[in-house]
Amino acid sequence: MNSQLTIRIRERMQSFSKGQRRIAAYIEEHFDTVAFMTASRLGAAVGVSESTVVRFATELGYSGYAELQRAMQDMIRNRLNSVQRLEFTISSVPYNDLLEAAMNQDIDMLRRTLESISKEEFYAAVESLVQARRVYILGSRSSLALATFMAHYFHLIFEDVHLLDATNEAQIFEQLVRLDKKDAVIGISFPRYSKKVIKAMRFASDTGATCVALTDCESSPVAMAASHKLLVRSDMVSFVDSLVAPLSMINAFIVAIAIRKQQDVRANLQRLERIWDEYGIYEKVDENEDENHVG
Repeated sequence: MNSQLTIRIRERMQSFSKGQRRIAAYIEEHFDTVAFMTASRLGAAVGVSESTVVRFATELGYSGYAELQRAMQDMIRNRLNSVQRLEFTISSVPYNDLLEAAMNQDIDMLRRTLESISKEEFYAAVESLVQARRVYILGSRSSLALATFMAHYFHLIFEDVHLLDATNEAQIFEQLVRLDKKDAVIGISFPRYSKKVIKAMRFASDTGATCVALTDCESSPVAMAASHKLLVRSDMVSFVDSLVAPLSMINAFIVAIAIRKQQDVRANLQRLERIWDEYGIYEKVDENEDENHVG
C-alpha cells in the first residue's frame, strides 16, 4: 500500500472512531479494490455511512474522498507493469472515451502539479543553474525525449552543455569524469525509475556538483540524491508515459533561466537568426501568398 497513506493512518489511528478504524483495516486488506470504489460502496462494504468515509479521508489530511482515492489509484498504477497497465485501461476506459480520458488525465496532471509545486524550490534550482560552469543532462527511456528537448534549448543559453549518452553505465561515468562542484547535473526519471539515472545522480552528489532532479515525489530515489527537486505529477495513459506535466515544467525552467541570463541569450539568438537567414535554414511563408491561394 502507499507508504505515505500507511503513515497517515498509523499516526491518526488513536483518534479514529470505531467506524473509521474498520475503514482503515478494510483499506489495508483490500487496497487494490478500494482504490476504485465510491465512498458509498466502501461504506456499505465496511458497514458505515458514506459521510463516515468522507470524514475518514479528511481526518487523514485529504481534501475529501476523491483525493484519497486518487492517491490509492496512483500507487496502483505505479506498481503495474506495462502489460497490466494496458489490461487495466482496456477494462476501465470505454474505447470511445479514450480521447477525452487521455486529455483529461493530462489536464489533471498539470493542475495537480501547479497546486503542489514549490516556487521557492523552482527558483532556487534556476539560480543554481545560472551559476553552473558546465551542465549535464541525463534521461533514460521515455525520459530521454525530455532530456533531449531540454538540451536543445540549453545549448542556446549555456556555453557548455552535455546530453549524456545513457547506453550503459560505464559510458555515463566516463562522460562525468571531469565533473566537480562548479558543475550541475539534471537527472530526469519517473516510475519505473531508471537505475542508470539514480547511480549517475548519486555519483554527481558525491563529487559535490549541484544536482537537480526532475521527478515525481520526495521519495523518488532520483530526488534523494538531489540538492534541488522539481516535483511534477506523472502518470501513464495505459502503457504510455504521460509527459505533459514534466514538459511544462521544463518549459518554465528554460524560460526562467533564459531571463536570468538574458544578455547572453539575446546575443546568441541574434547571431543564430543571422545564420539561419543567411543559410536558409527555415522556409519563409508569405502570408499574402497563402491568402491568394485560398479556394
